[in-house]
Amino acid sequence: MERTYLIKPSLDDTLPMIDYGKGVYLYDREGKKYLDGASGAVTANIGHGVSEILEAMQEQAKKISFVYRSQFTSEAAEKLAEKISSLTPGDLNWCFFVNSGSEAVETAMKMAIQYWQEKGIQTKTKVLSRWVSYHGITLGALSLSGHTGRRARFVPLLEDFPVVNPPYCYRCPYGLEAPSCGFLCAQELEHAIKRIGAEHIAAFIAEPVIGAAGGAIAAPKDYFKVIKKICDENDILFIADEVMTGFGRTGSMLAMEQYEVIPDIVALGKGMGAGYAPIAAALASEKVIEPILAGTKVVMSGHTLSANPQSCAVSLAVLEYLEKNKIVSEVESKGEYLMNLLLPLKNQYSFIGDIRGKGLLLGIEFVEDSANKTPFPRIAQITQTMIALAKEKGLLVYPAGAGIDGVNGDSIIVSPPLTITKSEIEELVSLLAETFEGFSKQMKSGGGV
Repeated sequence: MERTYLIKPSLDDTLPMIDYGKGVYLYDREGKKYLDGASGAVTANIGHGVSEILEAMQEQAKKISFVYRSQFTSEAAEKLAEKISSLTPGDLNWCFFVNSGSEAVETAMKMAIQYWQEKGIQTKTKVLSRWVSYHGITLGALSLSGHTGRRARFVPLLEDFPVVNPPYCYRCPYGLEAPSCGFLCAQELEHAIKRIGAEHIAAFIAEPVIGAAGGAIAAPKDYFKVIKKICDENDILFIADEVMTGFGRTGSMLAMEQYEVIPDIVALGKGMGAGYAPIAAALASEKVIEPILAGTKVVMSGHTLSANPQSCAVSLAVLEYLEKNKIVSEVESKGEYLMNLLLPLKNQYSFIGDIRGKGLLLGIEFVEDSANKTPFPRIAQITQTMIALAKEKGLLVYPAGAGIDGVNGDSIIVSPPLTITKSEIEELVSLLAETFEGFSKQMKSGGGV
């Protein structure tokens, strides 16, 4: 193999060379076609090669691609902030633009701590979170993440912020069912607050649908109402990590709208630029900004490329494309169609334990024993095997963790572009069925685990 100078996810990976993309398909240099059933990393929400976005890129590049945010504002950044405010609920009116979801989460965390400082309360410095969660790979975001595998190497550098169980109904730690369970996993937050002391806690952060750590675990209907009530009663801000779910992925602009809860701060990313440019944001409510505006007037965060006109113009074009083509309004029905095609596979293959999710963010969890929900041992590398088999068939799906302990458990995420058609959904499921059939044959021949 010709040597490489590029650090890939695995240093000895031999990956196909991408050539181009169009719609929900990607094509490599060898001419092989792949259905992008993962939107890359749950990012390419409007598909590949959309001419309107390419034109917006070019138009902005002709004017200016970069200015530093402390020296200039730009029409692109101002219009994007206004557009996001108009698309999101309540008084979530203040945008801080950054470059990635991890940066958005860190900015949200800093905003929450600064909010209390500006109100004269210096002790509220902790941001609590859940196990089986993932908020980003930078040290602050990783401290918030209850992703055991990704924390492992860096534990001495991390804060112990994950404190409560996730709303993981398939593996409920209490052995109960929602809503008769009384949302005991949400009530755990109340106990944690009492143990730690509300005077030390600035905020609580959660993903509306758990992504990489859990394989599209969607909370039951009233779960977040309980969470928000606990936060409000204890003077704790609620941060929604909508990096994966924001801008239509679950069928509404914010997934939290479907839970009828408005967060104090929202982290956004991925679908915000739809893969056409690196951009993300921390979105703050009037409540959060008010004491800062009356105080120091400075949100203590920033990056060289924050709010750069090029990325902002691209994101604005993406959001206008979503609006113009009424894409978000069709996500729920497309998600139901996809789910209804996937569910029969659960009865067909004993290694499928659960199929779950919301909108076009669906997860499939794999188990060794479906009756007892026994996970495969980690050494078996089931997720990696499924990803590789699917890729051979010409289907891209996204790897995710699973299991209540965060150690043993395998799942994949199925999250095609929101623009996918019904016939393309049928093709996706057909390729997935071929993948499962191939895995089943491996298992029977003794080569699967």
